[in-house]
Amino acid sequence: MRLPNKVTSYSNSIIARFPDILESLEQRDMSPKELFELSTSGKKDMGDFLSALDCLFALGKIELIEEGRVLHYVGGDTVR
Repeated sequence: MRLPNKVTSYSNSIIARFPDILESLEQRDMSPKELFELSTSGKKDMGDFLSALDCLFALGKIELIEEGRVLHYVGGDTVR
């Protein structure tokens, strides 16, 4: 997991991927594969993508809907 520090700039860290992922999921729920293809825009590093998903899940910003096998954006006022 690449977090920003003296060696790794913000733009090269996984945190820089959060906005793209969240903006895509805000529009609609989608599978991880579909989200990867949509949000990677030239950055084809699966490890960084999965680390970003792990962090967003741990922060409570996304959730996995088991029955549809899709990722869902958890908004501030959404109750499930």
